[in-house]
Amino acid sequence: MINVALVEPEIPPNTGNIARLCAATRTPLHIVGVAGFRLDDRAVRRAGLDYWPEVQLSRHRDLDALRVALPASRFVYLTTKARRSYTDWRYVEGDCLIFGRETRGLPEELLRANAPNCVTIPMLNPRVRSLNLATSVAIVLYEALRQTGAFKS
Repeated sequence: MINVALVEPEIPPNTGNIARLCAATRTPLHIVGVAGFRLDDRAVRRAGLDYWPEVQLSRHRDLDALRVALPASRFVYLTTKARRSYTDWRYVEGDCLIFGRETRGLPEELLRANAPNCVTIPMLNPRVRSLNLATSVAIVLYEALRQTGAFKS
């Protein structure tokens, strides 16, 4: 199974949409650090609609706590600063896709320390800085699920 981790998410509807995506794909969702809102916030719940009981949600104090919870997982860090495309990564069961805050992404020092595990979503227009977080999670998660055979009957 693939995991999705959001580090200190800031925008409730993004997290709600990601939670719905995770429910639909049976993907565990991990919230790392302090979210910029309460998870019972109306905007989060509205975006997830009535699917919240289907979300496998875990909270973690920090990335170290996430590592303890997922000791066998490879962490794959999503960033606009990487050169390697997310499609060039070979996903395996247990991988954890790590996404940063909407406004700042993941910390530079974390990305430097984990450069071999950093990937990006290429964009054709260099004037567009990044994609919406929920869109980015959907793009990469579906590629990881495709590669690991999640959709084969």
